[in-house]
Amino acid sequence: MASVQPLILRGRWLILALSLCFIVLSSIGLGQLYFRGDYRIFFAKDNPQLQAFEQMQLEFNKSDNILIGIAPRSGDVFTPEILQLVQEYTEAAWQTPYSIRVDSLSNFQHTTAEADDLVVADLVPNSQLSAAERLIIRDIAIAEPALVNRLVAADGKVTAINITVQLPEPTQQQQVTEIWSFVSDLSAQFAARYPNVEFHHTGIIALNYAFASEAEQDVRALVPIMLAAIMLMLAVLLRSIAGALATLLIIVVTVTSTLGIAGWLGLFMSTATVNVPTILMTLAVADSVHLLASMQFALADGKTKSQAIQYSLQRNWQPVVITSVTTAIGFLTLNFSEVPILRDLGNLTALGVMLACVFSLTLLPVLMQFLPLRAATIQQSSGTMARLSEWVIQRQRRLLWGFVLVTLLCTALLPLNRVNDEPNKYFASNTSFRQANDFMEQNLSGFTSIDFALNGGVAGAVNQPELLQALESFSNWLAEQPEVMHVNTLSDVLKRLNKNMHQDDLAFYRLPETAAEAAQYLLLYEMSLPFGLDLNNQLNIDKSATRLTATLYNLGSKELIALEQRALAYFAANWPDYQLSAASAALMFAYIGERNMASMLTTLPLALLLISALLLVSLRSWRLGLISIIPNLVPAVIGFGLWGLLVGEINLALSVVASMSLGIIVDDTVHFLSKYRHAREEGRDSEQAVRYAFHSVGRALCITTLVLVAGFSVLMFSGFRLNSDMGLLTSGIILIALLVDLFFLPACLLKLDKSGRTADVSPATTKHS
Repeated sequence: MASVQPLILRGRWLILALSLCFIVLSSIGLGQLYFRGDYRIFFAKDNPQLQAFEQMQLEFNKSDNILIGIAPRSGDVFTPEILQLVQEYTEAAWQTPYSIRVDSLSNFQHTTAEADDLVVADLVPNSQLSAAERLIIRDIAIAEPALVNRLVAADGKVTAINITVQLPEPTQQQQVTEIWSFVSDLSAQFAARYPNVEFHHTGIIALNYAFASEAEQDVRALVPIMLAAIMLMLAVLLRSIAGALATLLIIVVTVTSTLGIAGWLGLFMSTATVNVPTILMTLAVADSVHLLASMQFALADGKTKSQAIQYSLQRNWQPVVITSVTTAIGFLTLNFSEVPILRDLGNLTALGVMLACVFSLTLLPVLMQFLPLRAATIQQSSGTMARLSEWVIQRQRRLLWGFVLVTLLCTALLPLNRVNDEPNKYFASNTSFRQANDFMEQNLSGFTSIDFALNGGVAGAVNQPELLQALESFSNWLAEQPEVMHVNTLSDVLKRLNKNMHQDDLAFYRLPETAAEAAQYLLLYEMSLPFGLDLNNQLNIDKSATRLTATLYNLGSKELIALEQRALAYFAANWPDYQLSAASAALMFAYIGERNMASMLTTLPLALLLISALLLVSLRSWRLGLISIIPNLVPAVIGFGLWGLLVGEINLALSVVASMSLGIIVDDTVHFLSKYRHAREEGRDSEQAVRYAFHSVGRALCITTLVLVAGFSVLMFSGFRLNSDMGLLTSGIILIALLVDLFFLPACLLKLDKSGRTADVSPATTKHS
């Protein structure tokens, strides 16, 4: 690098030209980027829960839906006004893009007997009903298992309209937005006509739209805030507007180039990768700050600007490259994640970090040749660092054992953390999606569900009395589980039909006794059903299997998996001749958190090994390489220990924080140890080397850490909890890492590196200038 430094200064116009060409060419790819917010992007194609879910969707009708909750302020949905609203909304909902089915209180296919005929008709034939007729409709609805706690509340205060849609594959955000916009506009029109009615939107489409809208909101609100915060902090801490502007340019070209390359590679933006600009803004700052701080340090020593730039490159090129590579390694470990969009996040951030490294070592020095740079306040800052180093040296024993004790205590707290994912709680309580879900759970039905497919193995098996008995018994068992709000099952339909075919005699509200009766009743019923309201959502084509849906309270992943396993075990123990499978979007999210945490914990030692090996080689010291493991591990241990004590819940995003933060926090360790090693090579003892490290790099460590903490802290204001939790924990670990590097690492060096010279360090070839 020593031979390259003069070339960088002499070839400044060439560097500017090449940089401009690269930036322009890569940025053209920005036009190829598009956004996907559907929940399927969280799952790889070989994910077993996704495969089970897709198989069930192929066998039965798709279950992607948008549910509109209708809550009149009067507290009664059986008034003429509300029944008319439900009827009109139901008719209009059939125009929803990609809709294949609309279910509501008004078009529920109620069955009655007239002589020997089965009459199938809408429960609410029209809105011009007498009080007595409305009372009959209310009694029927509240008593009907297919309606109560599914489409109408047991107290009659809330009702819902469920629109089932069939989206083309792969799902694009444009289609989700099209559906959401249509339904939102429809609700707005009815809200204007019925001002005393509240409308709440939930379901899979609402979830997909919420993913996208929260991500868009983060980009619009958080990125400008973060950029402004970074610029203000740099201008104040560096006391150089020119340095802040140069850093801003490095940030901009890094982000645009990275996203442009993503576009060229055919990648899409997601709820995870929208954080790439935010993360790169903070990470790209670190390299620039160390280079600028060293330039100011050299200027304060009386060097010219050109000499100061060369001095900065000479002192920092290796630490900058090493820290960039280690940071990239940390993010590249996300390739072992079970979540594809987290892999994209890791790859794009790693790419951006390396681009920032190149731009910082080439473009930044060239820019600083044209921009003014002041050396003011360096001496004052050095005095502060000198006092801090003396304070640490004097209290090294207490600091050493104090951090050891804190680390051991936090290690004991780690088991308090448990993996738990609840998609509803991915969103802040003040977001419209979360509010709608909470309202519907409290007043009608939950957002979470599990679909069970009972397969008899042969065509027409669902007509067999033995299978129907198994279906009814299992459905009753499910309904008794404390996690279950409602069970939608074919057995209820057949019991109603059996009653109808026996002159509506309640004594016959039971399953048909023979397969012939069951087949006949289902045939009569299906032939009478209108288009779009058939039984394909409960029966497969050859009637070898039936699907029942358990609607649940909004559960965490552990509770959801426990219910699924309990249900499968109960069925297998009682009806071993039949097959039962379970699938749903909620189950997919429940399993992915557990699997992702397991994969990332397996990867963490590999990342630590690679980073430690790189530090060992770069520092050219076995002793310093081994010591460097301490400040790289301790921050995560303390951070997750405190998280276990204060929160105790690890969601999908937090499962990658340990590996991700490892690559970030190692930066300060590298810079501190590289300066310490340089002093030791010059023959200074460990105390003098610690003083030199504080004096030369302490200020830069504080600046970069404050910027990183500020940057990741901005994510805490996200309405998307995966982002806000990741920002909170990561910023906390980064701040802890600074404390470890300033107080614990020097104490370790003073304790473990007492010899007059680091024995396994190669002789110095560079003299401090």
